Amino acid sequence: MPTILGVDHGARRLGLAVSDPDGVIATPSGTAEVRGDGAAVAAVVKAAAEAGAERIVVGLPVNMDGSEGGMAAKVRGFVGAVAAATGLPVETWDERLTTAMVEKALVAADLTRHKRRGVRDKLAAQAILQSYLDARAQREELGTG
Repeated sequence: MPTILGVDHGARRLGLAVSDPDGVIATPSGTAEVRGDGAAVAAVVKAAAEAGAERIVVGLPVNMDGSEGGMAAKVRGFVGAVAAATGLPVETWDERLTTAMVEKALVAADLTRHKRRGVRDKLAAQAILQSYLDARAQREELGTG
């Protein structure tokens, strides 16, 4: 199974995570400070090449009612640009509550605000990718994927 790159897209920072070769476990791999879409796309292209990724999963910010707002449209544009730049399949994955879940865990771990900022995005990318991997494994198990 190919390595998959997970991306938590943000206006100033991208969180990155990679899967193991078996597609079972997502591991945070870092963050990239970015200014603008071009820099964000370039950062993902570089991360995908370094990881040897054959697929990319980008968190899609969906509203709690399942609708998509302005940020989701921006992410969809980013996904198109990443797909064009890498030539890889790029999927979106519902990221509802991932950042909040990660933030809650970091607060519970008693990390300072500064330390949380340094790890929040890559842990959100890990949560997005792990959710994707788990759902894919479940679909395969059920014979529907």
